[in-house]
Parts: sequence; structure tokens; C-alpha cells
Amino acid sequence: MCLGIPGRVVETVEGYAGQLALVDVEGARRRVNVGMLDTPPAVGDWVLLHMGFALEVIDEAKAAEALAGLEMMGSGARPRTAEVPAPQQPRVRRRFEVRGVVQGVGFRPFVYVLAAELALVGSVSNTGAGVLAEVEGEPGAVNEFGRLLRERPPPLAVVESVAETELAPCGGAGFTIEDSRTGERARTLVSPDIATCQDCLAELRDPADRRHRHPFITCTHCGPRFTIVTGLPYDRAATTMAAFEMCPDCRTEYGDPRDRRFHAQPIACHACGPRLELLTGDGGAPLHGEEALRAARRLLAEGRIVAVKGLGGYHLACDARDEAAVARLRRRKDRGGKPFAVMVAGLGVAEELVTLTEGGKALLTGARKPIVLLPRRTPAAGRGIAGAVAPGSPDLGLMLPYTPLHVLLLGLDGDAPGPDALVMTSGNRSGERIVTDDARALTELAPLADAWLRHDRPIRVPCDDSVSRFVAGAELPLRRSRGYAPLPLALPFEVPPLLAAGADLKNTCAVGEGGYAWVSQHIGDLDDLSTVEALTLTADHLGLLTGVEPEQLVADRHPGYRSGVWARTHARGRAVRTVQHHHAHIASVMGEHGLSPGESVIGFAYDGTGHGGDGAVWGGEVLIAGYKSFQRAAHLAYVPLAGGDASVLRPYRMALAHLRAAGVTWDPELPPVAACPLAEQRVLAHQFATDFGCVPTSSMGRLFDAVASLAGVVHEVAYEAEAAIALEGLARAAPPEPAGNAYAFGTRAAAGPGEPVLADPGPVIRAVVSDVRAGVAPELIAARFHTAVAGLTADLADLCRTRTGLGVVALGGGVFQNAVLLDTTQRALEERDFTVLRPRLLPPNDGGLAFGQLLVAASGG
Repeated sequence: MCLGIPGRVVETVEGYAGQLALVDVEGARRRVNVGMLDTPPAVGDWVLLHMGFALEVIDEAKAAEALAGLEMMGSGARPRTAEVPAPQQPRVRRRFEVRGVVQGVGFRPFVYVLAAELALVGSVSNTGAGVLAEVEGEPGAVNEFGRLLRERPPPLAVVESVAETELAPCGGAGFTIEDSRTGERARTLVSPDIATCQDCLAELRDPADRRHRHPFITCTHCGPRFTIVTGLPYDRAATTMAAFEMCPDCRTEYGDPRDRRFHAQPIACHACGPRLELLTGDGGAPLHGEEALRAARRLLAEGRIVAVKGLGGYHLACDARDEAAVARLRRRKDRGGKPFAVMVAGLGVAEELVTLTEGGKALLTGARKPIVLLPRRTPAAGRGIAGAVAPGSPDLGLMLPYTPLHVLLLGLDGDAPGPDALVMTSGNRSGERIVTDDARALTELAPLADAWLRHDRPIRVPCDDSVSRFVAGAELPLRRSRGYAPLPLALPFEVPPLLAAGADLKNTCAVGEGGYAWVSQHIGDLDDLSTVEALTLTADHLGLLTGVEPEQLVADRHPGYRSGVWARTHARGRAVRTVQHHHAHIASVMGEHGLSPGESVIGFAYDGTGHGGDGAVWGGEVLIAGYKSFQRAAHLAYVPLAGGDASVLRPYRMALAHLRAAGVTWDPELPPVAACPLAEQRVLAHQFATDFGCVPTSSMGRLFDAVASLAGVVHEVAYEAEAAIALEGLARAAPPEPAGNAYAFGTRAAAGPGEPVLADPGPVIRAVVSDVRAGVAPELIAARFHTAVAGLTADLADLCRTRTGLGVVALGGGVFQNAVLLDTTQRALEERDFTVLRPRLLPPNDGGLAFGQLLVAASGG
């Protein structure tokens, strides 16, 4: 028996994209939603109806069966009576103001189709605040419209709020997408740039599709957003695609609500989109289109370095399996030993090179496609990556192609052989910002690149690749940029309009107002004028997108930070508040987890450096912290930091400082003593004895450096955290051993009431020296040290809980980028019944600092 009401299609209702039909049901005609059917029914077709929806196209025999079934469900066989029409419900009209990530994600087309399905009339438009829809129809349909707006938005949309206003019904016919409303105060959430979707990739590979091999294929579900926006509302005229006039075919797709590219602002094709161009350093004639692409692939296969223009700037690319090419790129860029990122053609190539967990695989293949740090594996003979890609690193930073140009560069089926793994490093000279401008690329990258593969779509704002890893069951961002920025972060309380300048290393800035904060993409280290200029550009762009007009600025309390100088220079009469570095780290984690203004945590801020209130360099801190204030409950005991950056770049100097503090003689047989020239030893001995040129430090990062040198692993570094990364890699490789073999820190009681407890590294240093002298493997030394730091953290948390009653721990600071340490520490704390808050949305390093600065400043801290 067919259950449902049978009806016959009379006509398709105009203006609803084929989603609505007039159906005859036993002599009564009614509008029916036919959008759930695989194909629209034809006039004369029988359909089975339920709750106003056509569920199935049926034949006349099934229609008769369904009608008989309905009659049997009544009081037996009885004469059919004329249908009494139900009383018509009064129409209602309602305005829906939608805020969130609702522009550039196909939200207006979604609203258009939804209204058609529910037989509603009205309109939808973009505004400076989001999306505005007005609908009119039966009350039940209008209520359902509001529910589906909230619960079933398009895949890339994030609906933060929906405000409803009742209006007087005014009738109308059909539903329209209106021109965007301008002139309003902008406040919307622009989507990040999104990796190419599967539908577009299928078209890219399909010889029968008109966008076959189109390097800029995109739709409402993928492609550039953030890096092409020049203003709001988000329409083509307010993007860097404005100069590209749509061809008739693209215009038709753009205007068709049934099409995946309906109102997709970056829409383009071979006929009307951006053009590829290849320039070579030898002055040859430029090549274009497919010819440029083929030549670029050939150059890469020959071992050349090609500057490739992407979404947020240029990359420098070379064959990652070509030892000579990678070494040449490293030498030209003056990269030292810092690892390169590698883009691989697909998961199959990735699985040859790294060990993939489900969490790592999800990060690698998701819509954001960051660089993902993954454990290296030994590949088959001849299938390895050049040793110069990531010398000495236990991990490889891999990413999959996230633009159609990348896919084409790595090759489609049938293309000439070429590299299936490319080094893709930021297109800049070391220490400078990523290059986005074509003219600057030709001059600034000339010493680095052999050729330039570029296009004529301008980049509005620079945006580096994001970097992430999967640790202890969750994502741990290390650099939040492409694919993530400028998504907002919900704040646990309302804040006035603020701009936070962040820190000097791994700089990001942030704006906040009301219930949201917007943290910028990664800007970089503020060591160079071009990076400081990038901070200005980024802050202005963030203000443009969010409409936040800061009433005050916030900066790190360090008096010499360039970010602080920048804030004071750009204050223009506004107040500049300062926030202690480690307090901001803990506040950032608290805010990410939504803690309320009155809550406090036991905060562990482990990093390399931060200006302390006593003039020392802090970095191994235990804080009893809320947003407004903090108390220093404990810290690593001070050792002298001699010569500032000299001791950062030469870990053996920190090892000598810790040896002296631990009462261990500088035995020439110990690795750091052997690594330090005698003349330098004499100078250091004098400095340590007199404190000349020294500043006391409690830095956990510098302690990692010291242990790495003591174990004979790293004595000098070329990039930040190089020694700690090497130590982490060794710890991962260590065989399991009894917990009793781990080292243990000492503790010294507080000097007086309100004074912090001191965590003494001396016992750990002496135990490491003993193991080194006994010939214990560096892997075991590294593992025992990591376990000791996790144990210290748990012990100090217990001490703080006893004193304060607090049971929530927040972990922040760059040292917690270390996967072994974070995992071991989290487990140690959870075993003692602590609630552990660790970064999941923002990096634990200084890239998350601006968010914490906003929260502390807004709280009056």
C-alpha cells in the first residue's frame, strides 16, 4: 500500500528555480515543494505528497493504490465527499538579520532556495553587518525558515546570531536577491580562503568540462575570500576580482540559483578569468596559460627554483626530492637548518614519507589544508625527500595542494612526468614579510628564484600558510593564518573597541568589540621594517573587515618591544595599555575555553622570554591568574643569561650557566664545556661571578637549550627552538623505561609571605651530567628530562591547589608546542584529577598573545 496523498502536477510555479509546483489533489490545487525529488517532475506526472513535500514520482496505478489506502484508513468504504478547504491562515512577514561568517560562503543562494522550498516571498541582501532576509508567507513556513537558517546553513557558513523582527505583511510575488546595502557600519565575519572543493577538482580533471585545467576554478564552497576582499559588503565589486568582467557563461552561472556558482564572487573561467604568466631570469619572452604551466613544471623537474604566486603571497618552490635543488634554495635564502614545508601530490605520497594518524590525516585533508607536522618514516629506496629539506628534524611539515594551480603544478593524469613533492616555502628573504606584489617579486626574489609563475589577480593582504599538529586528541595550532584567519573568536564577556599589537616574535594583532575578537593572520617576527609595515597593513585591513574603531590600544609590557613602539606610534592620542607577557599567555587560553570574568586558574606559562615585573627575563612561570590580575605562585630558579641573544644562539652558554648554578665543575669532558672556546669560558666565568652583562632568567625554553647541549645534541642554533625540537625528537625515539628512572626537580620554599616557590633545576642538571658521564643514550636523557618537567608541573599544580582550592590548570607559552611535553603533562595532570585547558584554537606561542592582551586590558588588568 502507498502511504501519502497522490496528486498530479499541473504546472511549475515561476520564480522558484523549479522548486515549487502547482499540484491537483482530488480537484483542489495546491502549491507543493518538489525540491526533494532527484529530478523536477513534468506536467502531468503523478507525485506522492507528505507534509507539503513531493516525496516520489509515481505512476497512475500507484496513485490509485494510494488513494484507495487513504479511503481504507477512514471509516470503511464510504462515499467520497467534496473536499472542504482548510481555513486559510493569515500571512506573516518577518525580517531575519543574520550575523557570522555569512558572506562569500553561498549564504544568499541558500536563503533564495530555502524561501522557494517553503513558498515564501521576499528578498535577501548582504549588508555591512551580515545578511538581511525578509520573508512573507504562512506562519509555519516562516518559522521553519528561521529554524533552518540557524540549524542547516551552507557548509562554510558560521551563524553567530539571528535576530528576528515582525513586520506588516505587504504581499509580493517571488523572491529576489537584492543589491548589497552599502553605507552602513561594517561588521561581518568574512570567510577565510578555503581549499579547492571536490566538485571543482572533478571539473578541473574532466576534459569535457569547460573549466578543464582552469588554474583558478572556484565556487561558493571554495577558493579565495579573505585575501581578495577590499571592502564590505562582500560582492565582486569589493574584491580584487572586480576588474575581471564575467563572460556570458559565467554571468549565467552567477545568476542561476540552481548553480553551485550562484553569486560566487571569484567566479571565472578560461575566457574571462586571471591569466597565468611565466617569466624567466634569463630575459626570455613571457609564456602564458598552458604553455607557462608546462614550462614551470619542466623547470622544477630540472632542479630550478620557481617563485609561484598563490593565494596570500609568493612561494619559492623546488623539487623536494632533488638534493642539489633544495640545498641551492637553502643557500640562496640563507635559511640555515630551519625545515622547509613540502607540498605533496596526494595522500599516497604523504603516506610514503610520514606516519599518518586519523587526527593528522583529518588535518591534512580538511578544507583548511594547513601544513601539518607529522612523524617521518623511512621511505622505500629512491622515494625519499632530500636530506636538506628538514635536517635533523623528527618531523616533516606536509600539506596537500589547496589551489587548482597547485594541483596542476603537481600534474594531472596524462601530464609529462614531474615532481610529486615540492618544497613550498614563503617567498621572501629571511626575516622579511612574504611578497605579494608582482613588481616587488621580480626585484626582491631575483636573487632567490630562476623563474616566476604568476597571475594577474591582485592579493589584497598577505597570508602565510598555517602550521598545525595533532596532539593528545586535538589540534594544536602552531601558526594560525590561511584557512583560519579572520574567523572570529567568541569572547567570554563584552569588551570595548580595542586593538592589541601582540608580541615581537610570531606577531599577530587582534581587534575586539562586544562579544567577539578577530585575531589576524600570522605576520612574522618584527625584525624588519617590511614586517612592521605588514603589521600596519594587517591592522588596517582587520579594521575594515570588522568595523572595529579602537578606542585604545594594548601592547606587551616589555619596554623595548617593537610591537609596543608600533602601538604608541599609532595611538594618535588614544590610551595604550600594557599587559605582562605571561599573564597574556594564560588569559588567551582561558578566553579560548570561555572562562567567565570571575574565574581563576593555575596557569603554567613556559616559553623562552618575557619581561618580568622584577626586571628579570621570565619564562618558567606558575601564575594564579584571572583576567584582571595574577599572582606569581612559583617559577624556575634564576640563572644568569649572559650577553642576551648570544646565549640564545649558543645553548652551550646556558648549559654552563646551569652547571655553575647546580654546583657542577666545568669539566672539559662535558659536551657544552668542550664546545665553548677557552677564551669565551674565561669571559663567562667573569660575567657569572660579577653579574656584568647578565640578566637573571627563569626561562623554561633556555633550560631545554641547556639540556640539549649537556646531552651533546645541539650547541649552536640557527633558528628559534632548534635545540628543543631536537630534544623532543630524541625523547620520542626513546625506548620505554620505568618511571623511577626520570629526573626530578627540587623545590625551595618561598622566601616570605606572598613570595613565589622556587623550582630548582639543579637536581635535574646533576642527574643529566651523571648520565652523560655514564654513557647513557641521548634519547633516554631527553625522555627523562621531558618526564621531569611534566612531573614538576603536576607537583606545582598540587601545591597551588592545596593553597587556593583551584582545580583548573591552563597551559600556555611556546614550550607547549612540544608534543611530547604537552601530552605527558596533560596526562600527568589529569591523573591527579585536574581539569586541563590547553590551546586548541590559537597557538600556545606568541601567535596567540594578542587575544590574551585584549582580555586582560578589557578586564582592567
